[in-house]
Amino acid sequence: MKIPPFTLDRQFQEIGSEIESEVLKVLKGGQYIGGNEITKFEENFSELIGVKNTIGCNSGTDALVLALRALDIGEGDEVITSSFSFFATAEAISAVGANPILVDIDPETYLINAELIEKEINPNTKAIMPVHLFGNAVNMTLINSLADKYGLKVIEDCAQATCTMWENSRVGSIGDIGCFSFFPTKNLGAAGDGGAVTTSDEKIAKRIRELAVHGSPIRYKHTQIGYNSRLDTIQAAILNIKIKYVSKWINNRQKIANHYFDLLEKSPFISLPKISSDSIFHSWNQFVIKLKNEKYYLNEDFSKLFETDCKKYYSLRNLVKQKLYEKGINSIIYYPIPIHSQIAYKNKNFSREKLIITERVCTEVLSLPMFPEISYQEQVYVADNLNKVLKNCIEELQISA
Repeated sequence: MKIPPFTLDRQFQEIGSEIESEVLKVLKGGQYIGGNEITKFEENFSELIGVKNTIGCNSGTDALVLALRALDIGEGDEVITSSFSFFATAEAISAVGANPILVDIDPETYLINAELIEKEINPNTKAIMPVHLFGNAVNMTLINSLADKYGLKVIEDCAQATCTMWENSRVGSIGDIGCFSFFPTKNLGAAGDGGAVTTSDEKIAKRIRELAVHGSPIRYKHTQIGYNSRLDTIQAAILNIKIKYVSKWINNRQKIANHYFDLLEKSPFISLPKISSDSIFHSWNQFVIKLKNEKYYLNEDFSKLFETDCKKYYSLRNLVKQKLYEKGINSIIYYPIPIHSQIAYKNKNFSREKLIITERVCTEVLSLPMFPEISYQEQVYVADNLNKVLKNCIEELQISA
């Protein structure tokens, strides 16, 4: 049996004819930039998230950059965020000239430890950028209270969390700005790159719209240096089809997650995902387990490790991943190298002692196959082989519980 970590083949079998019809309409209509499909999608997404404004853009990364620029965050400013995220989270902060301040994570949820944020706030701090990772939500009550206390802005990185909820609100509607990615593997994914910025602040929305089209409020009049960052009309047409199914797909993901919990709960060397609060509606963009790795050392140089060969790092997680692959099960590591250890930030001198949990989790996490159409039989195959492989790898590495 061959099981991918994610596939769009089965989704296309379900809705392919609808997508083909709508894409053909766009092609025949001849308007490939802007138009009714963009307007329709922005209205649909605003309704889904619970905001007044959605601005479609080129990618989730662009969404973060546009959000930061709209809040006049730039040279010398600081933005607090997580080191356990995709590189674009910090990259966007650096791209506008600001400094990412990286905070450690909770070892069970993998989310930024909100209780550590306050001690990093200083006069240069302008915003907090919580990352709702893997479909789990950061404690937005605490984040917003800190923002109110210190006069900070909140930019939610919702790239992996479309439809995730904190209490009774969808993420992307809770802070000042929400930033979404429609990369194909996301809960709501396009057929290429795409993103969106959400906000209920009309002034912020107006600024973002102008920034996304070369800083131009009207054609050929440019009031600021902006970007060429638009959501393509064809992608909007595809998203308008998919948005009708996203709730169904997320319900499927929740059932799949529950099956994994049932199948793996008795495995002694596996830590199953933890939902950060009873206030959470988890959207399960990924199902990430943690393999307890006793061969961890703080002084391991992750950058050099990556430059040579990650497979040479003889850990339980990497060995299990390889053995699963040999059984036809393709898993993914989110993320093998924390942001603060990336070569691009070698001159930043981040304090590794403050990021010890992040570094350890990077050696332990493994994402199991997760997509709405995976069958229960496939999940059983994953779980059975994972348990067998784990037992064999533990014996091979001579690790004791």
